[in-house]
Amino acid sequence: MSVKAKYQPVLDLGAALQIKNGNVEEADGILKLKGTTNTQYEKNIIWDKIKEIGGNQPTDIKADIRVAEEDASVYHRHVVQKGETLGKIAKHYYGDASKYNTIFQANTDKLKNPDLIHPDQELVIPRLS
Repeated sequence: MSVKAKYQPVLDLGAALQIKNGNVEEADGILKLKGTTNTQYEKNIIWDKIKEIGGNQPTDIKADIRVAEEDASVYHRHVVQKGETLGKIAKHYYGDASKYNTIFQANTDKLKNPDLIHPDQELVIPRLS
């Protein structure tokens, strides 16, 4: 199996995330990836997929993944889906539903009440300090 075939799920994820300036080269048994994600969250999930396939210290892949988001305080931008709450969103990104207020505070320009969010609203998911 080629290294590119081994890491095809990473390439598929990059395509789904619409990675910009992407480049993939395979030489001497090493896959070289380059690209720019929209947010730090997207970069993290690409790295998680690489580690899932190649382990924590893969030697057959070199990835140069950058983040386009100019505001370093932004971890991700999330579009609210039907049935979601700030608690569910916080659980997804932070692993802790009680951090919902962090998301609320970052979006007070759009939200007046943490219990009232609506589908299709785009919320800033801030980086935790």
